[in-house]
Amino acid sequence: MTDLLLAGERAAVVALAQRMVRDRLVVGTSGNVSQRCGDLVVCTPSGTAYDTMRPEDVVVVDLEGTVVDGALKPTVELPLHLVCYTEHGAQAVVHTHSTAATAMSLLRDDVPAVHYQLAMFGGPVSVAPYATYGTTELRDNVSRALQGRSGCVMKHHGTICTGASLGAAYDRARQLEWLCDVWMRASAIGTPALLPDEEVAHVVQRFGGYGQSRDV
Repeated sequence: MTDLLLAGERAAVVALAQRMVRDRLVVGTSGNVSQRCGDLVVCTPSGTAYDTMRPEDVVVVDLEGTVVDGALKPTVELPLHLVCYTEHGAQAVVHTHSTAATAMSLLRDDVPAVHYQLAMFGGPVSVAPYATYGTTELRDNVSRALQGRSGCVMKHHGTICTGASLGAAYDRARQLEWLCDVWMRASAIGTPALLPDEEVAHVVQRFGGYGQSRDV
C-alpha cells in the first residue's frame, strides 16, 4: 500500500516484531515495538498476533498518544514508549518478555556485571520496580531506571531498550537477554564472579569510540 502513511516505517516495525518471535524474546502477542518519525510514532497494535500482522495494522500516534492513523488500538504499553521519546532521546524502542531477563528480575535489582558488554547500555543496568502494565506508575518507574541508560529490566515483566534506530534498540534487547542468561546459567552452578565497578566504568569510556562506520 504505497499511499499508507509512513508505510516503510510500519513495515519495518512488523518485520522486527516478527523477528522477536523467531528469536524467542516474546511469546504470543507480548512485547511491542515502535519507531519515532519526527513528531509521530509508529507502534505495534494491542493484542495482535505478530505472524499475521500487516503494515496497515501498525498504528501511528503523536507524541501525546493520540492516534493519527490506523484502525486498531495502539499497544497498551504506549506510555512506556512515549516517555522514551520525550524524556530519553530515543528514536526506536523495543520491549520484550524475554525469559532470562524476566527470571533475573525476580532475584536482583540490577543486571549483574558478568561481562563488559554491559557497557553498551552506558553502565550498570537497573531493574525497575514492579507496577501493573500500562500504568503511569510503571512508566515513571521505567523512566527513572533509564536515566543515563539505554535499557532496563522491569521486575516481573521483561525488558525495554532504546536506540537511534530499530536495529540498535533490538541489538541491545538481545544483548541484555544474553547478559541475564549468562548470569542465570552461572548462578545455577555457584556464585558468579562480577566485574568491579571501576572496570565497568573504564569499558563504558572505551565503548564511546568503539565500532566502525562505512559509506553506503
